[in-house]
Amino acid sequence: MNKPQRIGIYGGTFDPIHRTHLDIARAARDTARLDTVVFVVAARPPHKRGDVYASAEDRFALVQAAIAGEKGMEVSRIEMDRVGPSYTVDTLREIHQQHPDAALFLILGYDSLLDLPLWHKPEEILALARVLAARRPGVNAPLHPMVEGRFDVLPVEENAMSSTEIRARVARGEAIHELVPPAVERIIQEKGLYREIAQHPQA
Repeated sequence: MNKPQRIGIYGGTFDPIHRTHLDIARAARDTARLDTVVFVVAARPPHKRGDVYASAEDRFALVQAAIAGEKGMEVSRIEMDRVGPSYTVDTLREIHQQHPDAALFLILGYDSLLDLPLWHKPEEILALARVLAARRPGVNAPLHPMVEGRFDVLPVEENAMSSTEIRARVARGEAIHELVPPAVERIIQEKGLYREIAQHPQA
């Protein structure tokens, strides 16, 4: 009998994807012994209305380029092809329906774990998936009792790198090669992404 699959779901705007995203995905894959890490590109994230700078198709292409050659990683259009806002619970339901015997793991930053009780149907999210959380610098607020004992912390070095900083650097004409994979930098340059953006302090 084949053992149940272990699937990690890593959602986000990935605007753009950067090296820390990949470090977190690798840590989740290796620590939780995941068969697959699925990057889910949010097309219409309910918590970031108006603050997504590249199109969903461009962000999908950036993720696809970033994970090329990475073992056990793939990118999904599941939220891009769905009508309406990108609710995590809907994505988990759909993946659970597709893989009813699989163990699901939701990969989050620690700041998102703090906010999870405010998400759409958080109890169902926690019933569908075990959370794998990556710590972020300066994020040490107490957790809601709802999530206590229902997550594991990933062994990833705390890193303040953000997509906001990368967008700002591109807009200023500064180098980003240390922050993103070469293929991601090439697409950003070729498509002229983030050259003219309004600067907002978004992560």
